[in-house]
Amino acid sequence: MHTTYDKQPSVELPPGSVVWSGAEAWSELDAAARAATTGRPAVIAIDTYPGVDLPALIAELRANLPGYDVIDVEEAAARPIEEIDALIGRNLTDDRVFGVMGHFTLDEFYDADRLAALAASVADTARPVILVGWGAALTPVTPDVLVLADLARWEIQLRQRRGATNWRTDNAGEDNLRKYKRGFFVEWRVADLHKRDLFDRIDFLLDTNTSIRNAGLITGDAFRTALANAAAAPLRVVPFFDPGVWGGQWMKDRLDLDRSAANYAWCFDCVPEENSLLLEADGRVVEIPAMDLVLSQPRELLGAKTFARFGAEFPIRFDFLDTMGGGNLSLQVHPLTDYIQTTFGMHYTQDESYYLLDADDDAVVYLGLKTGIDPDEVVAALQAATDGAHPFDAEKYVNRIPARKHDHFSIPAGTVHASGANSMVLEISATPFIFTFKLWDWGRVGIDGIPRPIHLDHGIRNIQWDRDTTWVESNLLGHVEVISEREGVREERTGLHELEFIEVRRHWFTDEVHHDSEGTVNVLNLVEGDEVEIASPTGAFAPYRIHYAETFIVPAAVGPYIIRRTAQSKSEQFATVKAYVRGTRDVDD
Repeated sequence: MHTTYDKQPSVELPPGSVVWSGAEAWSELDAAARAATTGRPAVIAIDTYPGVDLPALIAELRANLPGYDVIDVEEAAARPIEEIDALIGRNLTDDRVFGVMGHFTLDEFYDADRLAALAASVADTARPVILVGWGAALTPVTPDVLVLADLARWEIQLRQRRGATNWRTDNAGEDNLRKYKRGFFVEWRVADLHKRDLFDRIDFLLDTNTSIRNAGLITGDAFRTALANAAAAPLRVVPFFDPGVWGGQWMKDRLDLDRSAANYAWCFDCVPEENSLLLEADGRVVEIPAMDLVLSQPRELLGAKTFARFGAEFPIRFDFLDTMGGGNLSLQVHPLTDYIQTTFGMHYTQDESYYLLDADDDAVVYLGLKTGIDPDEVVAALQAATDGAHPFDAEKYVNRIPARKHDHFSIPAGTVHASGANSMVLEISATPFIFTFKLWDWGRVGIDGIPRPIHLDHGIRNIQWDRDTTWVESNLLGHVEVISEREGVREERTGLHELEFIEVRRHWFTDEVHHDSEGTVNVLNLVEGDEVEIASPTGAFAPYRIHYAETFIVPAAVGPYIIRRTAQSKSEQFATVKAYVRGTRDVDD
């Protein structure tokens, strides 16, 4: 099947919006600052997300705005990193991967007296000033222009792999997993809380995902209006792709990715915490974290009930796991809710499911333990395997189940599982995605040559030993229930177990099928058919085209919508899978 999978979907900026870049962006900031002040030097505050290349930004400001004094707020007023390390140390832990969710605020990382002194010096200066850095807005002055210099988490990770450090640390050569841990458990939590307070106040947003020299700039009004509009119509976030030790070839071939890459293991196609949004006007784009939409429009995007239950978090994750021509995923287990709460401070866990977009004849899923096995024997075998000389016999202890295209396997937390080789999995799950306890990794090292972390202590505490062959067959296999069937349309309930909070419905259709968001966010993927479009029965939004394997979001605010073939569609049959949070729809589930 030919695919036109869109790797750069965008959201339109409101009519009349302008995207400035390079020198014209700095000129626009200067003009706005001069227009906002009379009789005194102008003050611009540029508050950055941690991970922004601050030295490069400062150099660019000094080169393009030589009339301004550019002050690094971090150097002027941030607490010494040794004090911050002591403050957050308990959250970082000694573990390579896992910490404890932080609840710090950015002001805790700053010296209030030094911020006050900085404000006094700004008030006394005879020259215009630019305050720049993560926390610039904490300076007790009223800037004439407030700018948010934003950055997506995926870009931060790519920079860290190339040697970038965490905020104000000297850890360029540190293990990337530890860098990520510091961001995930502390820095990004603080940063998102801080910038959420800025959204309604910023005059401009600066995109720092590309080079600072070509950074794109839009007005705060354009940013806010674009996000409000995005929460009222179907949209896609920007997917990203990453290789892995078990990665395959399906995405490279079917989604038209870089043919020179050895493999692609993952695609995060709907993980707003990591993905970006592209905002476009007249062929120019600015890239922002998709999380900005969640933080700024949570009720409209998620729905009142889902927002009340999860807060401003996007609880549903769609991603791809490609093992076609690759290897098995690690044998793993996810934490139970009580464990993830008490151990890591996360308030819900990673229940998940595997939906088979495609599969070779020999594809399998490892799921649950075999009936009659001795837990002590399994634990001893797993512990012995950690020395690298005693491979764990997974097939002796774990069910190995044939997997076919369009099969859907439920995997509630606590269930031992892995996707086998030669599968193309659409993973539909809850969002807290780093909480995977690897039990056995088939004797491999990572693509960086370093053994991937095994977390037997955590894993053994969470394995549900009663989830054996009988339990798996009764609870996790073959659970497809026809909800309704009429000419050209069949709706089925498929997939997730009653212990999981996500409901999945599959719709098979030939021409069109009617949906309703019913007050909660819907996440869908076109799992069969070449292309469709999403239309509003009232014309509330323009038809939105979707291609095979693309994941898309229908915000709660949309209400009724139609999925239908396009004039160019050549497929005879189509299918979508739709996920939403159980118990949050405006009508009974």
